[in-house]
Amino acid sequence: MVLTHTTNHAYSHPFPTVTLAFFLRYYSPKLNPFSNHVLSTDTIDSHVDSETGRLYTTRVHMKKTRLPSAVVKLLPTSVTGGGGDKSSYVLETSVVDIKEGWMKTESRNLNYTGVLSVVEQQHYSITPPDPQGNGTTSGSLVPAVSLPLSPNTFVTTTFSYSSRLGSKKQEKAALESSDGGEEPGKRRFGDWISTWGAHRIQSSIESIASNKTDDQLVKSRDGMRIVLERLRNNGVVAVLRELRRREGKTTMTAD
Repeated sequence: MVLTHTTNHAYSHPFPTVTLAFFLRYYSPKLNPFSNHVLSTDTIDSHVDSETGRLYTTRVHMKKTRLPSAVVKLLPTSVTGGGGDKSSYVLETSVVDIKEGWMKTESRNLNYTGVLSVVEQQHYSITPPDPQGNGTTSGSLVPAVSLPLSPNTFVTTTFSYSSRLGSKKQEKAALESSDGGEEPGKRRFGDWISTWGAHRIQSSIESIASNKTDDQLVKSRDGMRIVLERLRNNGVVAVLRELRRREGKTTMTAD
């Protein structure tokens, strides 16, 4: 089962500024105070397609985060490792077409994927979402030369939650049971899965994660809004120069 959650939002900033803010949102907590949980960002690949002019980027974010506390309480420590704060990795891919005015991004967790896989897909565009209500935008379908620079940027965000916890063990238990190879009293985690039922556990985990989506989106949008306002008020060069100056001061003071 896959549980999805889709929302639409609009930033009162032009598309080039919003795309820049997206790539700068984890640059420093001094720029975005809602990014304190991001420990590092590494760019794995970034290139421009010579034929389309589109920018393709792959990044890995290391974040200080853990599974939702409600999920940790639901699962045995043999699965969660105790549930304390741990570093986790998120793979982010993006495609930007500055001429046509759209950007597509996808982020997915690389840790705990057996317990919960979370995929966030975003479509930024200079045109509002499709009035048909399917969550897509039409910016990539209109030639860029016919479109003036829009003062707003629209984004559709879709979260997909999927848990596979217990699926393999349940299949294995079924095979062992049919072969008569399973001995009573040796199932441990399999007993726990059988008692609850794999599908019930998976649905519970997906629902718990989905219920946190609104809170996550509010923080994410607030962080983007702060970055956008600083870029608007001070300009890109001034913002980056000030951040580097502060980091330099912090480094010298620490030494």
